[in-house]
Amino acid sequence: MEKKRNPKRVIEIIKILTKGIPDSTIALKFSNPFELLIATILSAQCTDTKVNQVTEDLFKKYCSAKDYSEAKLTELEGDIRPTGFYRNKAKSLQKCCQELVARFGGEVPKTLEELVALPGVGRKTANVILGNAFGIPGITVDTHVHRVSQRIGLTKNDDPVKIEFDLMEIVPKEEWTHFSNLLVWHGRRTCVARKPLCNQCPIVKLCDYGSKQMRGQPKKR
Repeated sequence: MEKKRNPKRVIEIIKILTKGIPDSTIALKFSNPFELLIATILSAQCTDTKVNQVTEDLFKKYCSAKDYSEAKLTELEGDIRPTGFYRNKAKSLQKCCQELVARFGGEVPKTLEELVALPGVGRKTANVILGNAFGIPGITVDTHVHRVSQRIGLTKNDDPVKIEFDLMEIVPKEEWTHFSNLLVWHGRRTCVARKPLCNQCPIVKLCDYGSKQMRGQPKKR
């Protein structure tokens, strides 16, 4: 097994990041699985902070899948406009909710297979919901998990689904959701896209990219 893909190293990474990021829960605000589904769909190409601002009023106006499914599309577009790509998102939300009403009585299903069959729901969204709303372990490969897992050396793949399966092989199942959230926060705070803060990273010695960047750097005294 490749050194960097050793499960023992992954467990060490989880321990270190958990100590440094004890608040590594999902940033989207929700009170039930349905709200998380809506928020996650809206989060595409949008910050969680902006989504939370929009859903604060949105969740008061639309309380159920039936509400979204029967809403006037132009009005729904206006309600979610600040999240960007609002026309496509409004269509996705409405189609998804129509399916929820027709097939599941308005309730969010609890299996990956049923979730990904819903309009606008891919594996990333499904795993977010399973892990954070239902407590069912899932690896969520968003842009941060994608970038950080590659830099650490846990995957050489670029396809999100292949990355998900690579991580599933080496991350303990009970840690899948927690690990995903840890990498998201680490990617936001330290392992940022353009100039990662390797000199401040607690897992730099366990990271392929970080180890290379720190070679030749003067040791701290």
